[in-house]
Amino acid sequence: MDWVLGDCEYCHVDMNGASNQDREPTSAPLHRDVAAIARISVVQKILEVICRTTGLGFSAIARVTDGQWIACAVRDEISFGLEPGGELELQTTLCHEVRCSGDVIAIDHVETDQKFADHQTPRMYGFQSYISVPIRLPDGTFFGTLCAIDPKPAIVNTPDVIGMFTLFADLIAQHLDGQTRLTASETALAVERETAQFREQFMAVLGHDLRNPLAAIRSGADILALDPLDGETADVVSIIQRSASRMTSLIENVLDFARGRLGGGLSAHLKPSPKLSGHLQQVVTELQTSWPAREINYEWRNDDQPAPPVSCDMGRVGQLLSNLLANALTHGDPASPVWVRAGCRSNGFELCVTNHGPTIPPTVQEHLFRPFARGTARPGQEGLGLGLYIATEIARAHDGSLTVQSTAGETCFTFRMGPTET
Repeated sequence: MDWVLGDCEYCHVDMNGASNQDREPTSAPLHRDVAAIARISVVQKILEVICRTTGLGFSAIARVTDGQWIACAVRDEISFGLEPGGELELQTTLCHEVRCSGDVIAIDHVETDQKFADHQTPRMYGFQSYISVPIRLPDGTFFGTLCAIDPKPAIVNTPDVIGMFTLFADLIAQHLDGQTRLTASETALAVERETAQFREQFMAVLGHDLRNPLAAIRSGADILALDPLDGETADVVSIIQRSASRMTSLIENVLDFARGRLGGGLSAHLKPSPKLSGHLQQVVTELQTSWPAREINYEWRNDDQPAPPVSCDMGRVGQLLSNLLANALTHGDPASPVWVRAGCRSNGFELCVTNHGPTIPPTVQEHLFRPFARGTARPGQEGLGLGLYIATEIARAHDGSLTVQSTAGETCFTFRMGPTET
């Protein structure tokens, strides 16, 4: 039997008398389906196995909709003429019948087949053997078909051949579903990243814009405190000063968080700091002013005398202490003192803040240094949950570490960094 390719898109005139140039172009979504099949690395191997196993000379994966038949991938050993992206008139294909019925069509020999001996499609395209199985996505959606033809008869209507085609069709469907899920995940991740970036930029702008009016409030309160005031007025001014101080700390944490997230981490300018002890004492004094009812003890002790100056960013280390001390005062037992111990050890610099109070459970310790973590937050508790995160970032900027130990009602945060400069 001579191989005859009937009137289709690859002839000059199709069955309806329209030229190829008059045909509607493949829609963008269907082009994406062709590209999706092309991204499945095993597709060509599947088509090759089909041709080798069945003896059929042409195999393809077709995208079949209610209006179009499009070749997504082909293996053509008989010069059929289709390439990926090529179309056949839907109504002339048996794949259309597979889509409508959902059943497999397998023909060993058209001329002896009772159902298809007089069918238009085999006559039009000149094939004698044919098989097509549906490709259904995991959610049941019909995608298309895995099909093969040849101008010569072949044994394809067997459980083994149909089972092989069905297995390959399921494999293709799983790959397509995996691509869809991956694309959806990547899209969701991109949206989340964009949202997070906008949120962090908003925080940075808000924190920056709040600093000026807050500075004006704090300056006004400081000026009022210079004059003799009656007891009630003095208390109000003191409350304003403490609140402004706390708000300043919150804003600085927000700005540092935004800088760290948007700028690749906090910056630290390390240099020998012989006045570090006095700077830390000043931080303790400032916190003591804001918490007049609490007892804060500060101790500086070096293992070696005299100790070399600590190489650090003194402002950042002071900020780290301020955050740790504020955390201890917030969560610690109000009736117990908070201890700040610092100094140079044989293996470097060490700063410890210790308070008594509820033991922090290990499950809470695991995420204590993450941004916005509130630990065992209580109703009415203030703060954004950024203090420990900022402290961790400062420790990292010094190539140091920040750890926590909490046992028997005592919690100690320890900052360590490498040896001091000699």
